[in-house]
Amino acid sequence: MTSTARTADFSDHTGLAGRSNRRGFALASMLAVTGALVLSGCTTADTPSNMMRVERAQGSNENIASLSAVIAANPSDPEGYNVRGSAYGRAGEFRRALADFNKAIELNPQFYQAYANRALVQRNMGDQSAAQSDYNRALQLNPRYDVAFIGRGNLYRQAGQLDQAFADFNKAIELDTTDPRAYHNRGLIYQARKQHAQAIEDFSTAISLSPSAPEPYNGRGISYVATNDDDNAFADFNTAINLNGKIAESWANQALVYERRGDKAKAAKSYGHALSLDPKYEPARAGLARVKAAG
Repeated sequence: MTSTARTADFSDHTGLAGRSNRRGFALASMLAVTGALVLSGCTTADTPSNMMRVERAQGSNENIASLSAVIAANPSDPEGYNVRGSAYGRAGEFRRALADFNKAIELNPQFYQAYANRALVQRNMGDQSAAQSDYNRALQLNPRYDVAFIGRGNLYRQAGQLDQAFADFNKAIELDTTDPRAYHNRGLIYQARKQHAQAIEDFSTAISLSPSAPEPYNGRGISYVATNDDDNAFADFNTAINLNGKIAESWANQALVYERRGDKAKAAKSYGHALSLDPKYEPARAGLARVKAAG
């Protein structure tokens, strides 16, 4: 049976970085704005519209207005522009975000977090070359900046340069990153190489770092399927659904286990639900056609 399972990935920064090297964008000098760690869950074939799925309140007009007031009071402080650029990025206003990161870098050319933040915005805008250049510059300024290694690793992975991506994720992990994306995305590469024991270990670490994110459960479940451990795979796919029931991949992955168990009716129902969430999700469409033909 051809597997239709598909793994979602963490494709972006968990948050645009502030000068303090935290994943959120809050700074102590801007108490009116609060940051939160929000994992960005994207499928392998991600698009700019879902690359920065974050708390909308963090990019709200109210917060941006507060940040603008801080900048008006301190127009020569690059941190203010970096933080407001992060808020614009979270709101999907990429051109305004880019302008703020440009200003932050103009005021402080050594501001490595602003380079990494600008790289993510450039990636969202489709300029992969500029994004890579900014990640490279961030790492020249701070060779221990895990966020830039992970961001650049994602660029490499999506370009099919798996060896370079693997090296960047490894480097972030060697630097003792607590960012789950490093482990999750390295797990995806292990999975692509059919090294499923290592993939399961990395997905498990990502889960331990972010137990409320569904993507590593989907990833680990697929490697369990590949090793014929359907019970653990089913548990992981169900957990992914419980954490976020609006991800088509999770329902299609669950359907695959039903299909492997011979329960065509339940498989059809789950494939159908996946299609209701994403009518263009081909693995669910193919799976539904398959179980209907077998029924």
